[in-house]
Amino acid sequence: MKRVITYGTFDLIHYGHINLLKRAKELGDYLVVCLSTDEFNLNEKNKKSYFSYEERKQLLEAIRYVDLVVPENNWDQKRSDVHEYRIDTFVMGDDWVGKFDFLKEEGCEVVYLPRTPEISSSQIKSDLKMK
Repeated sequence: MKRVITYGTFDLIHYGHINLLKRAKELGDYLVVCLSTDEFNLNEKNKKSYFSYEERKQLLEAIRYVDLVVPENNWDQKRSDVHEYRIDTFVMGDDWVGKFDFLKEEGCEVVYLPRTPEISSSQIKSDLKMK
């Protein structure tokens, strides 16, 4: 079984997220999503999610492409996650190109997928503020 992993906040889930998850799942048989916790978002990413971790987790678990949702607590857990979940392919959006190439040393393929250009949670939040 080929295992794939991706990371994110997945707040205000939209079709760009679905596109990413679908394409990630197409790269393997089992998709693990590491979901940023509320504390990690606030303390390390300096952002507050609209939905809580538990709400975002529930939304992700309802998506057919997602097999397992686990917490992302810090920037440095990626190497240990690759080992713990026996990951074959690490997937991120192409706005992170090169940042995770070190995982290739762990025998893990690293793939950067193009983002859906016309949509983002940040854009949605910005648009909602204008109304």
